[in-house]
Amino acid sequence: MTFGKTAQAIVFTAVAGIGAGLFSGYTLANQPRMQSALSHLQAAENELQAADNDKGGHRKNALDLTQRAIAQVRKGMSYDRKN
Repeated sequence: MTFGKTAQAIVFTAVAGIGAGLFSGYTLANQPRMQSALSHLQAAENELQAADNDKGGHRKNALDLTQRAIAQVRKGMSYDRKN
């Protein structure tokens, strides 16, 4: 049985996706506290985005700080993976 180029591409993509998923799971498992913090910050970001705008600028400021914290957690996780 021979595979056409399309079938080979599909199989390769599926295998690559599974491999990336397994590696991603390993990476996250290596940093459970950072992953947990990231999840909580993302939930906070979603809540702040859904909140009413009339908070005297405090909601906007909290959203900005939360987004900056998300970026820092991601940078920390990336740094840890490289070192």
